[in-house]
This record gives sequence, structure tokens and C-alpha cells, in this order.
Amino acid sequence: MSKIPALDNYRLLGNSGLAVSPLCLGTMTFGTEWGFGGDRENSRKLFEVYTEAGGNFLDTAINYNKGTSEEYLGEFVKGSRERYVIATKFTFGTREGDPNSGGNHRKNIIQSVDESLKRLGLEYIDLYWLHVWEYRTPVEELMRAIDDLVRMGKILYFGFSDTPAWVVSRANAVAELRGWTPAVAVQMEHSLIERTYEAEMLTMARHLNIAVTPWSPLGAGVLTGKYLGNEEGEGEGTRSGAVNRSGKLNERNTAIVQAVVDMAQQCGKSPAQVALNWLLCQPGVTAPIIGARTPEQLSDNLGSCGWRLDDEQLAKLNEVSAVDQPFPHSFIHNPRVQAAISAQTNVESRLPE
Repeated sequence: MSKIPALDNYRLLGNSGLAVSPLCLGTMTFGTEWGFGGDRENSRKLFEVYTEAGGNFLDTAINYNKGTSEEYLGEFVKGSRERYVIATKFTFGTREGDPNSGGNHRKNIIQSVDESLKRLGLEYIDLYWLHVWEYRTPVEELMRAIDDLVRMGKILYFGFSDTPAWVVSRANAVAELRGWTPAVAVQMEHSLIERTYEAEMLTMARHLNIAVTPWSPLGAGVLTGKYLGNEEGEGEGTRSGAVNRSGKLNERNTAIVQAVVDMAQQCGKSPAQVALNWLLCQPGVTAPIIGARTPEQLSDNLGSCGWRLDDEQLAKLNEVSAVDQPFPHSFIHNPRVQAAISAQTNVESRLPE
């Protein structure tokens, strides 16, 4: 099998011609307002480690560290902005007590993009994410507003984060029908310990050629192995205090982490590198979003590129992390159902599963 691309061997972002690195640098740790992360100097070092390795894909959001993340990122790219693919997000409220300072409606989209552009010091945003689907705004209102921003030159591409697959599919169908700008990427939590979205979202993305950029690819740090034997989830890390409360330290996940740690020892790699490499090997995954507190952590994560787990290793990790498929996928993929559909013959599918 071919190797995973190095950081400066780029991938196309879904059904677009935009080239991005196979790992995206998440900048939630740029700033200290949320009680974790780093100051300007530390954040700049993270930026430099990533970009000097050839990385060009940077992800932030309007609300990260109360806007500091966008401010730092804009400062760091100044003078070489054209080199980078800069993504930010809207949805979360920015003014307490004002319901229209959040959401996915036209008013918040317009005011959010202007605020982000001002903080970033940019004339346009490469990839604009809807951060979370809120079940309030009509799809038609959202997609028309996004198309208006593209026509105004304020954004170039659009994507959905934390949104059901049926919404993404319907939104793109509406956009295609009306000649509006479709989404080219989706962002969801995805890792060896979080695979529940694969049946719907990942399958949809593969069929429609939509890029997948997973967040929390190390399961809030659990897949680094640092919490093995630590039932309280205590230790260093951006979210260490919330690890146990989020339910990630359970019997299933402990078995997965142990398998990752054992495989890392066999490969001469770190557990984080093994977990990220598994994700990079998944069909349809374009660029996992990695975050770090220190340059050393980031450098270790970047070491997940340039090599590839073999078929046997991938099979072992797939087996230990497997999740039950929800209905109707469990029914559709039942061998007896498939045999009945094809009248007891073998018929090769044209499309990925």
C-alpha cells in the first residue's frame, strides 16, 4: 500500500480544486481565555512548527478564546497570507443576552463574517464553517446567505461542522438545484474511540465527494495512552478534567488504547502517531484537525505522516474499535439481505460503502 502523504504533499478539499495539507492545525489552543492553551509566544511557535513542515491548512472559530485565536492567527499569517488556507466558523453567540448574536440565520452569518474578517485582518476567508446545526434556520436561508458571501468575495468555500448527514445532503441538493454554492467539506468528531458517525456522515461524504476533516482525532488525548490506569482522567492536557465526565474512559476505549499503545511499541512510533495514521488511512478522510499545547506535542503529531500502517495492523485496530451499525445499515449490509436482493448472485457495487 502507498504511504500516507507527507505534510507538504497536499490533498484536494472535496469536490474543489483547493489543495490542503493532510493534517490541519486547529488553533483552539491559541489564547488563554478559556483556561487552557498558550499565550502569543507559545501560539506563534506552534504556528511555525506546523508551517515550516509544509502545513498550509489552519482552523479557528469566532468564539475560540473569546476571539483571541482569530487575532493571533491573523497576526501570524500577515505578510504571507496567500500561502495559507484559513478556515473559521460561525454559529455560537458572541454577545450574552442577544439571541441574534448566534445561530445560522442570515443576520448572524453576515455580522459574524465581518467580525472574523476584522479580527483576522483578512479580505476573505478560504473556508467558512457552520459550527453546529441548530434546527432553527431553514436550509434555504442558510445556503442563499452563504452564496451571497461567495459572490461578494468574503468567503471562497463553505463547510458543515457537527451537522446531521441528511441536512448536509439536503442543503447541497438545494444549492445544486438553484445554482448556489454547495458545501465542499464536513467536520465531525472522529477517532478510533468515536466511530458512530461513520455509517451516515462518512458514507455520504464518500458518495458525494465531500471532504472530511475530523476533530478530536486523539479522543481528547485518551488515545495517547496517558490516561491508562488513571480512572479519574487526571493529568496534563487541554481537556483532562473533562475526559472522564465525557465517558471516554470506559472498558471499550481502554481496550482500544491498549491496542494502540502495543502497536506503537511494535512500530517504533508514539501512540498518537499510530492513532492519527489509522485515521489518515480511512477512505474519505481528507485532513484530521490536530491541536497541541506545546511544540513538542505538535511535532510528535506531525510524525503520523510519511508512513502507513499495514493491512494487518489496520485490521486489528478496525476490529478492536468496531461499533455496531445502526438501522437501516445493519439490515442493508446483512449478507442474507444482500443475497436476496441479487437473487443469490454476486453483483459488484459501483459506489463505496
